[in-house]
Amino acid sequence: MTRAELVAYLGPATVAHIEQGVAAAPPPSPDLIAALRPILTNPAKRRTPPADSAPAAA
Repeated sequence: MTRAELVAYLGPATVAHIEQGVAAAPPPSPDLIAALRPILTNPAKRRTPPADSAPAAA
């Protein structure tokens, strides 16, 4: 969704309210960033199973 679509859908007052809330929020701590990085970089946890593992039961 583009910004123009978002503004058309929510309205400029709502978008401004959201932007004010985001600007007022404190920055995340380094510990929080480190904890979230694996989730955000690999959300589906797609990993190759080991060669000797059996397939999952259906």
